[in-house]
Amino acid sequence: MTAAGSEELVALAGVTCRYAAEDVLVAVDLDVAPGAFVGVVGPSGSGKTTLLRVIAGSMQPVRGTVTRRRGLRIAYVPQVETIDWSFPVTVAQCVLMARVRGRRLPWPSSAERAAVGEILARLDIEHLRDRHIRELSGGQQQRVFIARAMLGEPELLLMDEPTSGVDVRLRHEILHLLDDLNARGLAILLTTHDLNGIAAHLPHVVCLNRTVLGAGRPADVLTPDVLERTYGASMQVLEHGGMPVVVDSFAHRHDPVTGLSDRSVV
Repeated sequence: MTAAGSEELVALAGVTCRYAAEDVLVAVDLDVAPGAFVGVVGPSGSGKTTLLRVIAGSMQPVRGTVTRRRGLRIAYVPQVETIDWSFPVTVAQCVLMARVRGRRLPWPSSAERAAVGEILARLDIEHLRDRHIRELSGGQQQRVFIARAMLGEPELLLMDEPTSGVDVRLRHEILHLLDDLNARGLAILLTTHDLNGIAAHLPHVVCLNRTVLGAGRPADVLTPDVLERTYGASMQVLEHGGMPVVVDSFAHRHDPVTGLSDRSVV
């Protein structure tokens, strides 16, 4: 559904989605406002990718409604692990693949080439424009696909696990980049497994396990009760520098020296 003049970019109300006979999202309510920066966390199989597909419009719910602001421009960045990086294209060619379909000319216009140059420069990868995509680092690959998304001048950027498989330095690099884009007015909704490195640094977090179990500021949502209901495991939450730090509360059941269970150790 689309609606003109609504305050939210996207609003989900009672959304349920199903693969075969299994519900993967159940009665999900979620609003995404202009300029929002939202992280969706949850275990594998909790419906995070499905949620992005529903928002993007590539999947329809079996129940509930999805309302998008009329004319809303949405861009979607998949997990980099799902991309065939051996495909023979350069960085600039990869970004240009995002041009609007139905164009009369098969080759890029001078205006499109200039737009690509501006986006690559903004993301600090203009010097890589003629480099083959397989030669890029993980952080550079992520920037290329953000550049592809930005070519359509989106109002809402959807990202599936943007820091999956990258080291701490690249994680910080990507997070700072997204923070800069958000400061320019771009609304961002991303999924992540990284509770401390990503979710705790975002202004808004959603805990999802088929349904929304918590939504709000990290300090209000990343709590032992909400996290246990989300992940099905006990977790502790500490505070460091004014931010929540999540640690699991796993305890050894056997003494590492004697091999006896903890109940048997004297």
